[in-house]
Amino acid sequence: MIRNHRVIAAVVATGAIAAMLAGFGVIKSLVAAVACWLILRIGVLMLGGLARPVPAPPPTGEMRRVKLTYRCEICGTEVRMTAAPEQDPEPPRHCQEDMVMVTPVDDL
Repeated sequence: MIRNHRVIAAVVATGAIAAMLAGFGVIKSLVAAVACWLILRIGVLMLGGLARPVPAPPPTGEMRRVKLTYRCEICGTEVRMTAAPEQDPEPPRHCQEDMVMVTPVDDL
C-alpha cells in the first residue's frame, strides 16, 4: 500500500521527523504521523473516486433505463415508462392526445 503512494509516505515521514526534531515526543510524533497518513490516504481515495470518467452512452437504438410517469388529462390513466430508446422520450398517446409527464423534477 505504501508503495503505491510514495508521496504520502514521504510527507508523513518528513512530518514525523520534523516533529521529533522540534521537541515533541516519539509517541506523539508517531500518533500524529499515523493520523496524517490516514487522513491523506482517505483524501486521495475520495479524489480518485471522483476522477472516474462518465461511462459512454449506449449505442443508438439500445434501450435505456428511465423512470417516467405520465397521466392522460382526459381519463386520468397513468403509465410508468421504465425503458426507452432515448433518455428523454416522446410522451405516449392515450385518448388521441399526448399524455402529460407527472414525474417530479427531482426524480429525472
